[in-house]
Amino acid sequence: MRWAKLLLLAGLVGGPLALSGPGRAQDRTIATRVIDMPRPNGADQRVLLSMPVHPRGMILMLPGGAGDIGIERDGTLRHGDNFVVRAHGLWNARGYGVLIPDALGHANMRGRRSSPGYARVIGDLVALAHREGTGPVFLLGTSQGSVAAMNGAAHAAPGSIAGVVLTESVSVMGGSHETVFDADPAGVTVPALVIANSDDACKVASPDNASRIATAMKHSPMVQVIAVSGGVTRSDNPCGSLTPHGYYGIEDKVVGVIARWMDLRSR
Repeated sequence: MRWAKLLLLAGLVGGPLALSGPGRAQDRTIATRVIDMPRPNGADQRVLLSMPVHPRGMILMLPGGAGDIGIERDGTLRHGDNFVVRAHGLWNARGYGVLIPDALGHANMRGRRSSPGYARVIGDLVALAHREGTGPVFLLGTSQGSVAAMNGAAHAAPGSIAGVVLTESVSVMGGSHETVFDADPAGVTVPALVIANSDDACKVASPDNASRIATAMKHSPMVQVIAVSGGVTRSDNPCGSLTPHGYYGIEDKVVGVIARWMDLRSR
């Protein structure tokens, strides 16, 4: 497959970070690049790649909502509120490289993330993560993006991913007409982590369904459910990014919880 590497952006260069502990980056240098991945149908899959110098692992971040985050050629984002987009620098600080895909051809991805075709897209993105970085590759989806993460994990090539993380997963049927239960959870054969915020008021992502999601991944060798709480509401939409559903105001706490789980699988 042909890869078009469009632009290498200036990173932050400086001395050691004032951070310590497992998974923390040892350098301020973060290289950011925009990649256009041609698809068989002629559309482009634009990806933002953000990496420390020596990544301990790679995370494919799958945004919620419509999936259109508006990655520009210079790396700026038109829609950067989503949790996995907003917090990617926290992952870099912990030593992880991050890939964030935009919507296919800027189309609305609602209702398409559980499809076999999108599972193949995730597989290609995982292959890109292995080519660009070092260490294990994880899938991390939030809200509607958790449908994509479940689908990708269920159909991943053997040995290609080290685990899947599902955060505030869409588990109740709504306007997108798909949930994580439509994405073949029984096909997941890698370790899985389910994060549920007890203060999430989004009706299609009920924290009460966390145990059901975990049970549905019956062939995973290990599924862990972790409950968190808190967050600030700055949106009238309880399913919006700037609410407890999107971990607004508690990003560092949630990233820390997930990072500790990943660190155990990145040694």
